[in-house]
Amino acid sequence: MTLNSIHSPADLKKLPREQLPALADELRQFVLDSVSKTGGHLSSNLGTVELSIALHYVFDTPQDRIVWDVGHQSYPHKILTGRRERMNTLRQFEGLSGFPRRAESEYDAFGTGHSSTSISAAMGMARAFQTKGEKQVAVAVIGDSAMTGGMAFEAMNNAGVYDDLPLVVILNDNDMSISPAVGALNRHLARLLSGNIYSATKKGIDSVLSIAPPLREFAKRLEDHAKGMVSPSTIFQEFGFNYFGPIDGHDLDALIPMLQNVRRLALEGRGPQFLHVVTRKGQGYELAEADPVLYHGPSKFNPEEGVKKSATPSQKTFTQVFGEWLCDMAHADPLLIGITPAMREGSGLVEFEQNFPKRYYDVGIAEQHAVTFAAGMACEGMKPVVAIYSTFLQRAYDQLIHDVAIQDLPVLFALDRAGLVGADGATHAGAYDIPFLRCIPNMLVLTPADEAECRDLLTTAFHQPHPSAVRYPRGSGVGTIPSIELRTVPLGKGELRRKSNAPAGQRIAILAFGTLLYPALEVAEQIDASVANMRFVKPLDLELLKSLTQDHDYFVTIEDGAIQGGAGSACLEALSAMGINMPLLQLGLPDEFVEHGDYKLLMSKCGLDSEGIAKAISLRFPMKTATNPVAAGK
Repeated sequence: MTLNSIHSPADLKKLPREQLPALADELRQFVLDSVSKTGGHLSSNLGTVELSIALHYVFDTPQDRIVWDVGHQSYPHKILTGRRERMNTLRQFEGLSGFPRRAESEYDAFGTGHSSTSISAAMGMARAFQTKGEKQVAVAVIGDSAMTGGMAFEAMNNAGVYDDLPLVVILNDNDMSISPAVGALNRHLARLLSGNIYSATKKGIDSVLSIAPPLREFAKRLEDHAKGMVSPSTIFQEFGFNYFGPIDGHDLDALIPMLQNVRRLALEGRGPQFLHVVTRKGQGYELAEADPVLYHGPSKFNPEEGVKKSATPSQKTFTQVFGEWLCDMAHADPLLIGITPAMREGSGLVEFEQNFPKRYYDVGIAEQHAVTFAAGMACEGMKPVVAIYSTFLQRAYDQLIHDVAIQDLPVLFALDRAGLVGADGATHAGAYDIPFLRCIPNMLVLTPADEAECRDLLTTAFHQPHPSAVRYPRGSGVGTIPSIELRTVPLGKGELRRKSNAPAGQRIAILAFGTLLYPALEVAEQIDASVANMRFVKPLDLELLKSLTQDHDYFVTIEDGAIQGGAGSACLEALSAMGINMPLLQLGLPDEFVEHGDYKLLMSKCGLDSEGIAKAISLRFPMKTATNPVAAGK
């Protein structure tokens, strides 16, 4: 197999052009076989096989930099850059990342994971080359859906100022993100998939040019006009880019010469170049082509049989609980509006869109716009619910403060994927929402312990006249069954779930925030501790907190978020404000970026499973009693 001989782009460049289509077939099959064994992103990577080959065949990597926007489509790139033999470790603990990562390879020019950052990063690299007097090119590979992010246009607007910038932007137009792409620009790009009209026009203009050189200027104007009518060239050219395309992204005979030309133009100082490439997600694997959403990020599967659409599990995920609650609340309140930044499936809004299409808004990969759009809705008496991953809300922090919280608008944020997310790693972990939310005035922060409480707290938050956030993790909890009713709980009130019978001087109270309530209860049975399900980070239940200081000697706070500035810090601040000096152990995610791996393994590494919690308590409060078997070494 040719692929087995490719250990770096240098090996790839040795191959004659006519062997590259066969290499593409091998690479596509390898990606399919590999992902079927490890799980990971599939559709997007099957679509970038030829593009990855062409990029490394033409550009002088790693001296020329390639920045993959989001990066979930970079598996072929990883395989071609010396990581083929490690693909069996993909997204596993201490294995290859599912996204580009600078620490992993010199060919990963920029770490990515979120959308619409590639043009900014590549432009920064290009300007650095010029400042240092180096002849290199920076390439940004960005999808059509990522182009809906405002940051991409901010970067292009800035890049167009420099008419000698060695920057190449490649628009990977596959008409598909995780959810179907939306927006006016996407609709415009979708009309260009064939490129037939533009191709015919271009051939006609070439004929005119060959006949009469004096007509060259007239022909050039005619070409620009024709391209403006049938392609998106006008908008990109107005930004100062030289636009080429659209071309077939699976045709190496078209890709390679075009890439050679745009690289040459960039090196000659002819300004930033824009190449529009049309690809297909799932290319070469019929099942993925037919259902690219299902094959976007599958778990392990048999390629011969395909991904099995499992029957509805008896245990609901938190995402499903939210989706059902949203529909039920929408039936109850006609003012409810559902908003998502391009995460219809991931955030559980499919059924809501079907049942309430006029009250559903997918704004594209534009988190900042999603938040301020919700604020505008709230100003007019609507009750917006923004369904967004915790990690993506970080991108709209200014809008959260300035447009929602300062105006004290009743926008509910349903924060999915709070805490660690396993194989997706540090870029997708929802580790920071408690610290960055609780410091905002007017903001309410709720942390349900299980599925049933998640529904109740969503209802509670929805009825508040203030901005609020309900955070919940990926996957399922302990399996509690939510109520059919839309129940509320008292605002800012936790509950005591277990009372300690330990003797004076040895009484521990564990204050649990979120789903770590259940491992806390396990530990409490071992050491005879009290356990409080706090429910609210803000407003904190000061009455419960103070009452526990009356008959306990030590406090332990537990949360699946960053310790710094988290819920434990909120408890310390509250105790300090009450003039109470109580020994308190804070347990949560450490002050480091937790990388990808199995969720349970990562939680164990962070000391947040029952064994780790018990060990931490015994080390901090070493009471050798019969009721404390962990500390006693039993």
